[in-house]
This record gives sequence, structure tokens and C-alpha cells, in this order.
Amino acid sequence: MRHDKAAMVIELARRMAASAEGLTLNEMASEMGVGRRTAERMRDAVLALFPAAEEVSDPPTKRWRIRGGLSAFEQAPTAEELLELSKAAQALRAAGEGARAQALEGLERKIKSATRSTALNRIAPDLEALVRAETIAVQAGPRPSADEAVLAAIRGAILAGRPLEFTYSRPGAEPRRRSVAPCGLMFGRANYLVAADRESGRIQTFRLDRMSAVAAGEGSAPPPPDFDLAAFANRSFGIYQDEVEDVLLRIAAEGAAEARAWRWHPTQTLADLPDGRVEVRFTASGLRELAWHLFTWGAQVEIVAPDRLKAVMAAELDAARRALGDA
Repeated sequence: MRHDKAAMVIELARRMAASAEGLTLNEMASEMGVGRRTAERMRDAVLALFPAAEEVSDPPTKRWRIRGGLSAFEQAPTAEELLELSKAAQALRAAGEGARAQALEGLERKIKSATRSTALNRIAPDLEALVRAETIAVQAGPRPSADEAVLAAIRGAILAGRPLEFTYSRPGAEPRRRSVAPCGLMFGRANYLVAADRESGRIQTFRLDRMSAVAAGEGSAPPPPDFDLAAFANRSFGIYQDEVEDVLLRIAAEGAAEARAWRWHPTQTLADLPDGRVEVRFTASGLRELAWHLFTWGAQVEIVAPDRLKAVMAAELDAARRALGDA
């Protein structure tokens, strides 16, 4: 137990050192999963053990932080942490995300170079064994691309609050020069810029692999003040944004266990039915992508609502029949 408490105190110190503005007692309690009284005792232990810890006045509360960071002794990574960082880079590279993989690989090298050789020597055998024992299963699907120069230009425009200018090419359409207010990036089956039209304010998405000659423009173009990127992304089942619908699905009893463990959507609610089926409800747009996903459930899923999802599924089934040469 003493060792557990010591580990928690060091973890709290790491979090205090990682926060530029510092942590309140309530934030300490929430992040460490303890009560306020326990958080007070842990804070006192950190103040006693780390002379660089300081109190910061932030009316009506107080905050505590550790300026200057922690030493390599308190910050030595574990084999599991380095393994997960390496696996994340491998997954990005396997998915075709070379630029993002390179950023994580650079971070891994920096962490290792900042770690004492004695600590690296201690974890090296475990890390090597775990790397051999785990790998990334590459799944079929589109290979998203995120050119390093494109990402740098987008991120620079976002940080500077400037407009983003680029040439956008859609299949079957003439390339068009665009100037938008960049709001953020969404990474997934394909990578997208989320941006607001500078005249109408309408939020649009642009695939990164269809953008060229990307550069920040002149002037100011911040995102709409009420825009929330996470809320925007959560509206859709996938990437595509269209009309938001209330979705109701019923999963057959033989698929109920898998359905309960499945993450359908951030707004999902699940209910067990008397006959063993599971009812899944959520609110989302992007019904075409949802229909594609429902193909994988076969006869185990019943679409109850909305009618538009039924129509989309029927259209996709007709397209599949035509692809097979069926009438």
C-alpha cells in the first residue's frame, strides 16, 4: 500500500508539472480518482517532496503547479508506455499516414534520448520482447493521406487565425480555388479539413488528398465563436454530414452480446428486450456510412427507424445486386 501511495504522489506531481496553469484541488481529486481530503494529503506530500512546487492564486480558487518540469528520475518511461507509442506510430504508417507516424517516431526518439541509460538498459529487454509479441492487424479500406506540408499549412493558419487558401479538386469537376476559415481536422477513413465558408459561415468538409497549393492567406479568419469540432464530428455516424436523424435498430438475440459491447455512437442508448434482442438508439447523420456498417451485421439487425435509413439501405442493396449482374 505504501508503494501504491508513493506512485500516486509521483503521478500527481507529473500532472502538476504538465499543467502550465496548475491544478485546483477539485481537478486533482477528479484526475486521480480520489476524494477531496485525499487530494489535499497528496498535494501536501508533493509540496514536501518537490521544492519547485508552488501555489498560484486564481480567484476564486487556488492552483498548484511544478515549474521547470521534473527530473529524468521521476519521468523515466515504462516499457509498456514506449510500446504503445511505437505501436501508434506503426498503425499510422500502416494506414498510409507517414507524416503523422514520423511525428510520433520523433517523439519516441526524444523520450529515449532524454532517459538515463541505466533506465533504458533496464526496460530494453521487456520492450524488445513486447515488440516481438504484438503487431498491428492491417484492415482493408481506404488509405488516408496527410501530406506533412499540407498539415503544417493548415495548423499554421488555425494557430494564426488566418484564412486558408487552396485548390480543391473533386472527381468529375473542375478544380476550384477556395478561401475558408479553418476550424479543425478530422482523421479517420479519410482525413478532412473542417472549415467555414467565409461568406455564408456554413461549415464544410474538404478531403486533404484533394487539396493542393495550400497556404495561409492574408487577414483574419477565425472559426465561428460557437463552433465545437467534437460536437460537429459526433453528429455523424462517420465523416459524411447530412440531415440528423433519430436511429432505432434492433439486434437479434444471437448478436446481442456483441451489440452491447459495440460502440455505435456517442449518443447511443441500449435496452434489453424480453425476447433477448437489444434495442440500439442514437441520433446521427451520415446514414450512408451507417448503412455500409449495417451490412456487416447481416440478418442480425432490423432497421426500425428512420425511413430514410431504410431507403438508403435498399439503394445500396440494389447497387450491390447490379454489381453482381443480378436484375
